[in-house]
Order: sequence, then structure tokens, then C-alpha cells
Amino acid sequence: MAEPYLRYRTRFTSSLKNDLMKEFDELAKQTRIPKTRLLDEAIEDLLKKHKKLKKS
Repeated sequence: MAEPYLRYRTRFTSSLKNDLMKEFDELAKQTRIPKTRLLDEAIEDLLKKHKKLKKS
């Protein structure tokens, strides 16, 4: 089966600590926000914290 084409996103692979994954799963379930959107928000916050986010 062919992998779906992602026009506005980039696929990547990573890993998390087990306890973080459990909490992440629970947050996504409780808020009904997709994990990809939660990750986008977290990465944006991290880049802002380290002053690496380019203004669009």
C-alpha cells in the first residue's frame, strides 16, 4: 500500500519516555485534540523558548 501524500506536513519518527507517552495519550483523549496538533503546539513553544521560531 502506498504511503499517503502529505502536502503541508512532514513525517518523522521519534520516541518518548513511557510516562510522557501515557500522559500524552490521556491529554489527547481528554481534549479530543489530535496528537499532531498537540505536537505542533509543543514544538512551537519549544522554538519560542529558545528563540528559534522564524516569524511568518
